[in-house]
Amino acid sequence: MRRLAGTGKALLFAMSLGAASAQQCASNPPIGDLAAKPAWNGWGVDLRNTRFQPAKDAGLSPDQVSRLKLKWAFGIPDAKSVIGQPMIAGGRVFISGDTHTVYSLDAATGCQYWAFRAEDDVRNAPTIGPGRPGRSSLFFGDLKGNVYSVDAANGELLWKIAADPHPKTRITASPKLYEGRLYIGVSSLEEVGSSDPGYPCCTFRGSVLALDAATGKPIWKTYTIAEAAKPMRKNSKGTELWGPAGGGVWNSPTIDPKRHALYVGTGDAYTDPAPKTTDSIMALDLASGKILWSVQDLGGDAWIVGCDVTPRPENCPKNMGPDHDFGASPILKDLPNGRSVLIAGQKSGMVWAHDPDRKGAVVWKVQTAEKPASFAGQIVWGGAADDQNAYFGLSSGGVVALSLSEGARKWFAPLEPAAGRARGRESALSVIPGAVISTGWDGVIRALSTADGRVLWEYDTARPFETVNQVSAKGGSMGGPGPTVAGGMLFVGSGFPGIQNGMPGNVLLAFSAE
Repeated sequence: MRRLAGTGKALLFAMSLGAASAQQCASNPPIGDLAAKPAWNGWGVDLRNTRFQPAKDAGLSPDQVSRLKLKWAFGIPDAKSVIGQPMIAGGRVFISGDTHTVYSLDAATGCQYWAFRAEDDVRNAPTIGPGRPGRSSLFFGDLKGNVYSVDAANGELLWKIAADPHPKTRITASPKLYEGRLYIGVSSLEEVGSSDPGYPCCTFRGSVLALDAATGKPIWKTYTIAEAAKPMRKNSKGTELWGPAGGGVWNSPTIDPKRHALYVGTGDAYTDPAPKTTDSIMALDLASGKILWSVQDLGGDAWIVGCDVTPRPENCPKNMGPDHDFGASPILKDLPNGRSVLIAGQKSGMVWAHDPDRKGAVVWKVQTAEKPASFAGQIVWGGAADDQNAYFGLSSGGVVALSLSEGARKWFAPLEPAAGRARGRESALSVIPGAVISTGWDGVIRALSTADGRVLWEYDTARPFETVNQVSAKGGSMGGPGPTVAGGMLFVGSGFPGIQNGMPGNVLLAFSAE
């Protein structure tokens, strides 16, 4: 959607979008103090991306989790996938599907306050907080690489910027708001289709961008690959091939106020040789964006789509890597001995613990996968951590718990898929005291005991639902965004058919312990 500053067109559109099919809320009260109600703000619920909701905000004990019942369902009109993660703040839940649209709903009833149409799909969890003076802003990005600020109360567009001029830019990472600045990772789809000999592969470089939250004005931008792409050679069709390229940032930044640092995981390279900052954990200075340190956990991982054939297309890297980048946010945790660790799950299934006080030195590493990593990877969208363990879902099936201090495996729960359905639990996990919650490609939500991995509760979402907005809806596969918990309620978007035999879906489900 294009909007000229100062016009009311975006506000009118946001208020009317979907009115014919949605149950509109009877009134739209001010959001008020965001800290007054339990929230799950953004991707990882806190600055450290732990995806841990403490008891006072979760409002659910393990016993209550075992008694969860469906409270309401909201059907996303015309959607085939729920690609955004539900975010809860101020008594509202914000959600997006593959229809370019972000919805604001009442968390208690599912009635709709407003809907905002972006230029492309919004595949992340919005972040809410102070933007323009006197307004609470909702911040998010889309798959055309735009970053938005809209009024959280009514959906009015406040500002929009393009994160990068590259035509293949996309925003998958959820933004992070801290002290008036919005930090966001930038990725791309250049690795898809770039094996075509007519495409001048490759020129995109991943980056992290810091914006003024009130205006959207860029403060700094740091590329994950320092050197800009330059011509390298021509293929037999005469197409100029470029490099270096890659290093996209798919994950939400982790903020460390104590060290005044920001941490991200980087993606693979698109060209070889792979730069030393790809497949890495990287630390940036919050004020300037200066790279403080970078540790590469897998070297030589140059990979693009379409190269697993014989003969291999000329655009492909000569030494193909396994595509084992970091899609998940690093988790910052403090240990009982006073040290801190950054826990990072890699698509290979390897989990790394880095020391932020020793320039990212490796503290421990452990392979979680009992089977080789698939094309998609074993650990894709991330884990969660409480004060004892880090928890990760695996594409080969199951959830594993690892000790924070040394990486020892505490338990593994082998979760078999429902009959005839796809295996894998690649979506991000979430944890509350006593229970870790996982969603799977088979469409089943499972809550496991953090003590031993036994199943406390499960719910099959792969079926039709009666919705509060009278939209025809059904659940399906779940493989990206994770479940969220706040104020005694569990929110899950169902429908993410990104794999073979994946099941489409278009429903947001809200559960409570009646």
